[in-house]
Amino acid sequence: MKLSTKAVVQTGVLLAICIASQFMKGLSVYITGSIVNLTIVMAVLLVGVSSGIILSVIAPITAFWISPSPITQSIPMVIPCIMIGNILLAVGIYLFQKKVLTKQMKLNIRVAVGMVVGSLAKAVFMGVSIVCILLPMFKGNLPAKKADMILNTAKVTFSVTQFITAIIGCAIAYVIWLRIKDVVSKEY
Repeated sequence: MKLSTKAVVQTGVLLAICIASQFMKGLSVYITGSIVNLTIVMAVLLVGVSSGIILSVIAPITAFWISPSPITQSIPMVIPCIMIGNILLAVGIYLFQKKVLTKQMKLNIRVAVGMVVGSLAKAVFMGVSIVCILLPMFKGNLPAKKADMILNTAKVTFSVTQFITAIIGCAIAYVIWLRIKDVVSKEY
């Protein structure tokens, strides 16, 4: 995975946007999550899948440092599941964009389908791995008085909310990408 200087700079700018959004986590998970997903998607579309994977791995780590949730503090194994979910989003988009899975569809349609498939894969993986496996297994690690409330919130946060924020981020990225795709050249 060799990145050119231009690719490193573009990835760095997208990472800075991602990190800046994480400081706004108190506003709404729908704002922060959508911006994080937007940066991952734009990284894939503009720089390449390796850039999207880099952001997919770094974003949950910086989120934990900036404003850790009670779940990630109590069950740190959630963080790799978030990373893998993000990677599934990036790879889903990449596979459709690069004609690996579809050869007859036009590029705009392939990218849109890849965004939906990637968002769904992310939400399903996180729902199964976090909600169905990790949380029940490590329920005892959560604060006793708030365990039920945290688990109920987590069930929605790590499944439905992940899908919604991924789709919102993808929709914004798609609109931006449609406007700039012909101008942006990949010289790396």
